[in-house]
Amino acid sequence: MTLKGWLERCGQFIKQALPGYCAFCLAPASAGRGWCATCLVELPWNLQPCRQCAEPVSPGASLCGHCLIEPPAFSTTQAGLLYQEPIKQLVHDFKFQASPRAGTLLAELMLLTPPVTQSDALLSVPMTAKHARARGFNQSHWLAERLSRQLGVPVVTAKRVKDSPSQRTLNRRQRAANLAGAFVIESPLPAHVVIVDDVVTTGSTGHALARAALDAGARRVDIWAAARTPLGKD
Repeated sequence: MTLKGWLERCGQFIKQALPGYCAFCLAPASAGRGWCATCLVELPWNLQPCRQCAEPVSPGASLCGHCLIEPPAFSTTQAGLLYQEPIKQLVHDFKFQASPRAGTLLAELMLLTPPVTQSDALLSVPMTAKHARARGFNQSHWLAERLSRQLGVPVVTAKRVKDSPSQRTLNRRQRAANLAGAFVIESPLPAHVVIVDDVVTTGSTGHALARAALDAGARRVDIWAAARTPLGKD
């Protein structure tokens, strides 16, 4: 690692390791929060989301073109932030560095913009055994458990039965085909289930998992994520 990269990484670690200080700028944090009032306002809020998948849309539009043409299996998506800096760095530190403070901050930010209707259960996105061993934890399940304790809503689980290639380099249609039949839920589900995840990119994962949830007895499935990939980035 270069000296510049090392210094940047140390700066990120210091920001996330100091309780009582804003995780984004190191100013004193607001009482009981991990951020200051100024940084909270300046975060990349998702102000014009598609009602169904949360992709940013034009003012006045309620649905994006994708949801109009090919409606997903889930009903709505709540993603209060856009996957841009500094949220992008926060998600990276949580997902790939297993930073507990980064995860806590994401959960707290999610609680600022919760779904309109409380669900009967939260459903985490399962990982393949290979990915779970490599990463050491499931960020979706971690968030679901944290939100479950805050809201008093139980967490239900699914199994990933298809070891698909990574989604990172795939386009929207490839992602959907890659995840077809990937998830199974063995226990009956309550009527309203909310899938919890860190980032929604195209909604393909949510669509595949929502199909499995509906097959398991749910009548409505929504998504609740920390952030949504901006328009044109998925």
